[in-house]
Amino acid sequence: MAVLRRFLWLLLVFFITFLQCFSISDQQQLPVLSSVERDSVFAVLAAVNSAVPWRRFFPDDLCSAAPHGVVCDYFYEFPNSTEPDAVHITELSFGFISDYSANPPCSSNSTIDPVLFSSFGYLRKLVFYKCFTSDVAVYLSGGDSPAFAASLEELVLVDNPSLVVSLESLFGNFTNIRRAIITGNGVYGEIPERISDSGELEEITLSRNRLTGQIPASLSKLKKLKILDLSRNFLDGYVPESIGNLSELLKLDLSSNRISGRVPESYRNLQKLEFLDLSFNRFGNFGIPKFLSEIPRLKEVHLSGNLLGGEIPEKWEKLKRLSTVGFSSMGLTGKIPPSMAVHLRSLNYLGLDGNNLEGTLPPEFEFLKTLNGLNVENNNLSGRVPFSANFCAKLEGKLRLRGNPDLCVDEELKNVKNGSVLGKIKLCQQSVITQQLFLSGCSSFMLDSVKLQSTLLMAVFWIFLLKF
Repeated sequence: MAVLRRFLWLLLVFFITFLQCFSISDQQQLPVLSSVERDSVFAVLAAVNSAVPWRRFFPDDLCSAAPHGVVCDYFYEFPNSTEPDAVHITELSFGFISDYSANPPCSSNSTIDPVLFSSFGYLRKLVFYKCFTSDVAVYLSGGDSPAFAASLEELVLVDNPSLVVSLESLFGNFTNIRRAIITGNGVYGEIPERISDSGELEEITLSRNRLTGQIPASLSKLKKLKILDLSRNFLDGYVPESIGNLSELLKLDLSSNRISGRVPESYRNLQKLEFLDLSFNRFGNFGIPKFLSEIPRLKEVHLSGNLLGGEIPEKWEKLKRLSTVGFSSMGLTGKIPPSMAVHLRSLNYLGLDGNNLEGTLPPEFEFLKTLNGLNVENNNLSGRVPFSANFCAKLEGKLRLRGNPDLCVDEELKNVKNGSVLGKIKLCQQSVITQQLFLSGCSSFMLDSVKLQSTLLMAVFWIFLLKF
């Protein structure tokens, strides 16, 4: 029995040793990164942060042990090959994002080595996150055709205010790019027409830059586009009708620009749209677009800061998913339609402040279980606040009613401690309360009192007639 155990143990050791040798020999057969490409990686790392001894920390082949953010991939010369023929750098990401994405950290004097644009012909993803933040401008000039022009799929430049480059030269001749996230940089100039040459684009985020000029109509060629965010720039002119042809669009954000004219009716074709933000532009006095009620997947709509004027539409029944409505400072008139509260069953926030709305607050809002914020400040609303103390307490300080001089509250709402301004709104007069209680049928006592008064008046009337 002992001999058998010893035999089995030796057999197990043999198989483990065999597998280890096979694995080592398999690893030894894998190609290694070329010295030229390896030196280029170290040059780029040194430009980003020269204080780190990169070569000492990573002395081995970079594709077997590389800093986070430097990614390799193996390539096969023939489709049916079982062993790779070459290995190349496919991702370079710089700038500490979080403990889960601990990319090589950038220094206060980070710069860009020109070798970046000439040595990485297989690069698919390039990321710089908060790397160029000093007062000294970092000029990005990679030429019209960097080595990775045909291979790059993702370009991410986030919060690099000292990175200066025109959008025209930045995009180069990228033909296979899918995501372009360029936000919070010193990127300037107009949006080039050739941005539409890459039919693979699914996301264009160019927010918080220094872009000028008009939005090119050629963007309608990007049939796969799902996200278009051009917010917080200096774009002007009209928005193209052709944007309505982007049938796959999920998000459209053109907020905080200088766009004028009318919101095109063609946008009714954006049937997959979930997020629409056109706020703080210069759209004209054409009213709230009627087509909003025909986009069933819409979750957020922001039109604040445009003097569109007109009344709030009555039709909301198709917008079951709508959670956020921003209609502040739009010159709106008329009343708040109760249909908003009846049909918008997913509503979380409604902003109607800074308009010319009148009438009473619809009591139906109290029955929206998802409502977490209601702002109707600085309008001409009147009458009694029709909400219960529990509802007002639930909204805490997110129920904003100030700036409506003819709005009043009952005594019970005066004592609600929720951080709101209910305590500063005037008390409703007794006559108003009596009338509203009578009309709503909320108090049988008041009804009986009124009936008694009516009976006494009729008795006096008949006595008066009998005397004469």
